[in-house]
Amino acid sequence: MKKALLLIDIQNDYFENGTMRLVGSEEAAQKTKGILQTFREQQLPIIHIQHIALSPEATFFKTNTPGAEIYKEVTPLATETVITKHYPNSFRETTLLEYLQENNISELVICGMMTHMCVDATVRAAKDFGFHCEVLSDCCATKDLELNGETINATAVHHSFLAALSFFYAKVTTAADYLKTLQ
Repeated sequence: MKKALLLIDIQNDYFENGTMRLVGSEEAAQKTKGILQTFREQQLPIIHIQHIALSPEATFFKTNTPGAEIYKEVTPLATETVITKHYPNSFRETTLLEYLQENNISELVICGMMTHMCVDATVRAAKDFGFHCEVLSDCCATKDLELNGETINATAVHHSFLAALSFFYAKVTTAADYLKTLQ
């Protein structure tokens, strides 16, 4: 199987001084940086997904703002693919599927943000398209959510969504465990 690294929405607005700071975003970015370096060293395909908000009422990822830029720790090289999306699912109205098919990629190693939204939507779609998915849990981050007036903390949200994905849609592992499989 030919694999590629898929980095979803690792953008400035999710970090300190951003408009939608996530819990654990910096730690996830640091782990992702190590995975990214490994893929670069092995000259494997790397795809950066960048979300740009279409709605004028959007509070983050606004067009032409520093918050929408890809985070400095995972800045794409000129040789790496960057695909812009406008919806949680990275396949919706983008060239991602065509790119993967044209490059005979069948396995995706996935890192990104937010676990409960864009990572979840993309992994489920990828599996439905027939891709083998491996999500690196500590290379993802999310935020507290609210349901019926109750706050669900980010850790619970993160673990719940990853547990659901691991049931059928993806293998879920850590960055360190993934790197061990490459040795």
